[in-house]
Amino acid sequence: MRQLVVLPVMLPLLGAGITLVLAGRPRLQRLVSVLVLAATLAVAMALLVTTARHGTLVVEIGAWPAPVGIVLVADRLATLMLVVSAAVTLAVLCYAVGQGLADGDAEAPVAVYHPTYLVLTAGVANAFLAGDLFNLFVGFEVLLAASYVLIMLGGTEARLRVGSTYVVVSLLSSMLFLSAIALVYSATGTLNLAQLAGRLDALPDNLRLLLQIMLLLAFGIKAAVFPLSAWLPDSYPSAPAPVTAVFAGLLTKVGVYAIIRTETLLFPGGRAADLLLMVALLTMLVGILGAVVQTDIKRLLSFTLVSHIGYLLFGVALTSAAGLAGAIFYVLHHITVQTTLFLAAGLVERRAGSTDLERLGGLARSAPGLAVLLGLPALSLAGVPPFSGFLGKLGLFQAGVAEGGVLPWALVAAGSLTSLLTLYAMIRVWNLAFWRPAPTAEPAVPAGVGGGAEPAVPAGAGGGAEPAGPGGGGTTVAAPELVGADAAGRSLPGLMLGATVALVALGLAFTVIAGPLYRVAGDAAAELRQRTPYVEAVLPAGAP
Repeated sequence: MRQLVVLPVMLPLLGAGITLVLAGRPRLQRLVSVLVLAATLAVAMALLVTTARHGTLVVEIGAWPAPVGIVLVADRLATLMLVVSAAVTLAVLCYAVGQGLADGDAEAPVAVYHPTYLVLTAGVANAFLAGDLFNLFVGFEVLLAASYVLIMLGGTEARLRVGSTYVVVSLLSSMLFLSAIALVYSATGTLNLAQLAGRLDALPDNLRLLLQIMLLLAFGIKAAVFPLSAWLPDSYPSAPAPVTAVFAGLLTKVGVYAIIRTETLLFPGGRAADLLLMVALLTMLVGILGAVVQTDIKRLLSFTLVSHIGYLLFGVALTSAAGLAGAIFYVLHHITVQTTLFLAAGLVERRAGSTDLERLGGLARSAPGLAVLLGLPALSLAGVPPFSGFLGKLGLFQAGVAEGGVLPWALVAAGSLTSLLTLYAMIRVWNLAFWRPAPTAEPAVPAGVGGGAEPAVPAGAGGGAEPAGPGGGGTTVAAPELVGADAAGRSLPGLMLGATVALVALGLAFTVIAGPLYRVAGDAAAELRQRTPYVEAVLPAGAP
């Protein structure tokens, strides 16, 4: 079973090579991509069951033993992240395929999209399984290199502009990470995480704190932690809906995963805990205050994404078993719910022609199913009982109360306020887009007969209009004067709807199985706090 550990990385890379060879045969490309990600999900589930039964699995690449060689390590936390990320990437790919089948492949570089998407998936898996800091850096760089292509897909002026900002910020975080790796190696003589767990403990406190802060800065940029999050609300909404969804659901969570892994394994009970609590509080409040003033659904969701990263930092900073269990449960919930909301926003844009709340209305009458698809994950994100968002927040708040002290109590209060403001923002979206009557439409000259192509708004209008969907389609957006009129809405392809419904169902399943899932998260948290299961699984007996 140990050899299965390499498959979540190797399968997508192999699929990327095959889909690149099949560049001129889009149907085969789609089939290969879906089969590869389905197989990756199956492998991830098998790894989760195996680690629950037999403990941490380690694979030594090239048969070189740790700490000399590269190792991939699958423990409970890594396999939980693998399962949810594989499920999300498969659903988003099906959504993109549905969009491409509906709109055609003439205007989008579909030959590039599938290989790039699979490379991104491999980078995410490698980051979760990395057993040393440099391989973690490689995982980050692989997924970031793929994300540079995806965020600029279509080549519009707006996407190139915000994509350039995204690239610059990502390169800055990579430079900080690489500098931190160099400092860690200079101070300890190793980059293997299991070996670092012992050697960092022996360093002087000030040097250890410096290394911890350097790593936190690098991961904080990737996780969009305040005040390092200003780039996200402008970058993500400009991308096509499937790209935005997978970025929002996964990429920031890779940064959060790196924070969880390093804080528990390398710096347990570190001096930066109070700093993390303050950053978590500011991330919650600044993010949600930015969300409530937005008039575009995509930008609003981007700000809520930032604010809810604060909940994850809250659990990590508490350092208790209950806090870590809450953070792990909440990250699984948030990956699924945030991805679902962005996919639903893409359906709103396709149906109504815009995500600008000032132009929307009447969708509850014209698309009642869409109201449910956006409403259910929105309620979960806001923490309304009995959804998984409420259960995750309740666990974090209980951990904060048990910890006691001024900062934990302040975080409980800030988290409660953030939940209320999230609920307000989501109700506002639902009321304006779905409940109120459609805005009065002025007559407009149709662009075509019989449901032909609709006139498109300029790039950047209405929350980042998409000229070409990643599945290969030319996703045009209705002119402002047509938005809200039933005749202006395009049909919603079955695959796009099915993928969104599947993720809504997954989010609801987290509520149904919350008890067992929380116990697994608690086991993962206990394993992280002990450190010895990870170290003993990776290092041979007697290794320094």
